[in-house]
Amino acid sequence: MRRLLVPAILAIGSATGGAAISVAAGPDPVIGTWQLNVSKSTFKPGPAFKSQTRTYSQSGQSITAVIKTVHADGKETTTQITYQLDGKDYPVKGSPDVDSDSVKRVDSNTANFTLKKAGKVVQSGSRTVSKDGKTLTVKSKGTSANGEEFDDVLVFDKQ
Repeated sequence: MRRLLVPAILAIGSATGGAAISVAAGPDPVIGTWQLNVSKSTFKPGPAFKSQTRTYSQSGQSITAVIKTVHADGKETTTQITYQLDGKDYPVKGSPDVDSDSVKRVDSNTANFTLKKAGKVVQSGSRTVSKDGKTLTVKSKGTSANGEEFDDVLVFDKQ
């Protein structure tokens, strides 16, 4: 439960940079569906997710990430965020551990993200799409809702 975004959020956050994507620059390389490769990922202290699928879509400058996770205990969660790569906070839906995410482009394939709960930073990291576009790596560090520190590297394969 503690590593839902990424980010992603993006985890959800983290494969692009700058203030925002321009439509002329084309889609962010993170756009598409990604499947967690558990054997290539590290979960410190653990346990590892059973599975995670991340689907990123883009409309103009906004990116939406939907992250479906099956946790080690078998519980399933779906987290969603729509954000821009401008470093501003955007609301996260579906996560008990975080309620906002900010993402900022570092370069064409990398973005940094910061996840917060009630205004307090609980997780930060980066997402990077490989130059060949086949691998997404999400690195995140933070503190879980129960106060446990973690340092994870999640590796995803493009579907």
